[in-house]
This record gives sequence, structure tokens and C-alpha cells, in this order.
Amino acid sequence: MSYPGYPPTGYPAFPGYPPAGQESSFPPPGQYSYPSGFPPVGGGAYPPTPSSGYPGAGGYPGAGGYPGAGGYPAPGGYPSVPQPGGAPSYPGGQGFGAPPSGAGFSGYPQAPSQSYGGGPSQVPLPGGFPGGPMPSQYPGGQSPYPSQPASMTQGTQGTIQPAANFDAMRDAEILRKAMKGFGTDEQAIVDVVANRSNDQRQKIKAAFKTMYGKDLIKDLKSELSGNMEELILALFMPPTYYDAWSLQNAMKGVGTQERVLIEILCTRTNQEIREIVRCYQSEFGRDLEKDIRSDTSGHFERLLVSMCQGNRDENQNVNHQLAQEDAQRLYQAGEGKLGTDESCFNMILATRSFPQLKATMEAYSRMANRDLLSSVGREFSGSVESGLKTILQCALNRPAFFAERLHYSMKGAGTDDSTLVRIVVTRSEIDLVQIKQMFSQMYQKTLSTRIASDTSGDYRRLLLAIVGQ
Repeated sequence: MSYPGYPPTGYPAFPGYPPAGQESSFPPPGQYSYPSGFPPVGGGAYPPTPSSGYPGAGGYPGAGGYPGAGGYPAPGGYPSVPQPGGAPSYPGGQGFGAPPSGAGFSGYPQAPSQSYGGGPSQVPLPGGFPGGPMPSQYPGGQSPYPSQPASMTQGTQGTIQPAANFDAMRDAEILRKAMKGFGTDEQAIVDVVANRSNDQRQKIKAAFKTMYGKDLIKDLKSELSGNMEELILALFMPPTYYDAWSLQNAMKGVGTQERVLIEILCTRTNQEIREIVRCYQSEFGRDLEKDIRSDTSGHFERLLVSMCQGNRDENQNVNHQLAQEDAQRLYQAGEGKLGTDESCFNMILATRSFPQLKATMEAYSRMANRDLLSSVGREFSGSVESGLKTILQCALNRPAFFAERLHYSMKGAGTDDSTLVRIVVTRSEIDLVQIKQMFSQMYQKTLSTRIASDTSGDYRRLLLAIVGQ
């Protein structure tokens, strides 16, 4: 099916991701600094926290206060992390990221443009699929994105900011009192955890160990259960560790949670992916690429192996001549021939920068009179289709991709709590404000309203405290 004029030139303005000028260090420096042991090594005192986050490609200096040449504790040095070949026990039970049962992402709605910094700005166009029918594959047959409020054209931001006048020892004391004696004061825990940045939570964890000689994570695990426990533990994991942990959890045991692999590996920046790969090796004693190869196959395996190299071009300038050539190549590799040249799609979607891919999608729609997302839907199926579409959706509108994932985590009977937790936690300091705005536009209901109707108890209170109204 063709979509005449989907859109012929450019997409309406959308916030930068990453913010202009921060392309090489997004998320902001320090957000992924690896805190003192998680969980702490062997129950002993916390070693001093490295001050500069992940060092460069030269590896981890031993000076970070950790034994061994790698700087990180030896694999298995954490109480809850098994020896190589095993799987982490956090946070107990089914773990993070059962894939939702919703439809795929085909026929993504008309997406606003994102300013990635450095490239020429696009001319905004009205929303929708001008002059063309609705894509039949759009999940649920909903209408395309509404036009975006002007407030969304400026940068991205999280709902959680570092607390002013932060005092780790005072917070540790509040948490200790909340867990002491009969019963637990969950509201006190919510008030602290939801209003501190991840970096501040790591400092609270260290202060708690220093003050009381006890491990905060173990104490919290003994006081909490179910979804609340999973959410709290996710909030106390350093971001890179949490991504690495989620990937390992998605591949352990029988079956693979492909949606989790796609959600993490196809949406993160080069720097984030390289840090995840290093953390996966140092914490779990395993090679991420080898695990992917043994758990996936075919074109999907190749796409994920490409992703975990962390080598996507991140030059923010768009080469319009190249976009035209790539659009022609993609057409000839798919719609323009019998069969599909999958390697051509893999090469272009795995190597080009997100702004470049957006320009390629625009060139493709002008040339082929249909959009690239729907062509991918016709040429591919299964996990590789979802992976390729995720890359294209992030090039168009990353917050809209996560809004859609949140929608499917709460759609129908039951809630995919692991996906809900993972997205709310991982985006809470990056772009959750924009995700909330896109959710309201796409589903005519606020994210907080949906969460409130799909969850209950302290788990709901903590989620709503993070998401905000």
C-alpha cells in the first residue's frame, strides 16, 4: 500500500536527543559513573567511589579502589552475582522485561523531527499522513500523532533531578528508621528514593553501609516483595549495570526475551553500549556478543551483533546526497526486487547516524511514494522486523517509541510490570518528560492516569512519584 506524500519534506520540529552540543557525552557525564560496589563486595565496607565514571577504552584502572587489573571486582565478587555461566539473582522471580503481547510497531505514525544538534533544521509540516490513507498496520488503528506542543521543541529532560541540599547520611538514617521495628514505613522510602538522582542513591547506599555496617539492598529486599521490590532494586542499580543485568536476564533460562534486547541495544548511544558491554563482562564474567550469538539466530542475530559494537556514526551533520543514495539502495534491496537483500538494510540501519537515517526516510518516502517503516514491515517479519523498526522509530522520535512500549506494557489483561519498571527507571533522568507528552498525544490519556489504573499500593505510589502528574 502506498502513502502518497508521507511526508514529502521533513518532519515537524522535535526536541534534541541528545541535547545539542552533548552528542559525545549523552547522558551527561557522571550519570553512568560506576558507584562503589553493587551489591557491596563480600559484605565488607564500600571501597572509595571512582570519581570520573567509566574511563576510556584503555580499561578500568586498578586505582578505582577495586582489586585486580580491571578495576571492577572480579566476576562473582558480588554476593548476588553468580560465577560465569550463572545468572544474577536480582531482583528475584521472573526479572525484567517479559515482552508485551501487543502488535508490532509497523506503520509508525507521522513523527516530528528531532534536532540532534549540528544539522540543518527541517521545515515543519502538519501532522498526519498528508494526502494518504492511514497505514493499515498502525497498532489498534489509532490516528497518527497529534501536532506537538511548542514546549517539546526544546531539548529533553527527565522527571527526576538531583536533590538540592543532599545529605546521604540523613537519607540513610531515614531509610533505616523506615525499616526498623515492626512493619515498614513505605511512604518514607518512596519520599527518599523518588526524589534523588541515581548518583545520589549510590551515595546513600555507601553511607548506609558506613553508618550501620549493613547492606541497604539486603535490608530493602527483606522488607519488600513483588513489583515494589523490583522497582526499588532497579532504582538502586547504576544505570549501566541495570542495562547489562536486564540483557543477561533476558537471555538466561529457557527462551529469550527479544523485546528487551531490542529495547536496549537498538536505542542506546555508542558510549552507553560500550559501557554496557564492559560491565556485562566484568560483572557477570560473560561476553555479551557471544551470549547474543548463542541465544539468537539469522538476520536478527546479525542486527544485534552490529548493535553491540557501539560503532554507529554519530556525526550530527546530514549528508543529503548520501540519504538519497541510501534510499535508492534500500528500495532496490526490498520493494524494488523479488526477495529481500537483508544485509543492505542491516548495513545502512546499523551504521548511519540517527539524523542521517531520518533524512534517508524522508528521501525514501519521496522516491518510493511510501514510508520506509511500512516497507520494512512488508519485507521482514518477527524479531528482525521489530529491531529494524525500533532503529527507524528512534531516528524519527525516540520518546514516541518509549511511549508506545509503555502503552503495550499496560494494554489488555494484566500488566507487563518488568517493561513498565525498566522504561520508567531508565528514562527517568533522560527524557521521561517528553515520553509523557508523547503518551498523552498518542493515547489521549496521561501516563500517570494509565499507571494509576493498572497498578496498586506502594508500587503505584512510587511509580507515580517518579513519573509525576
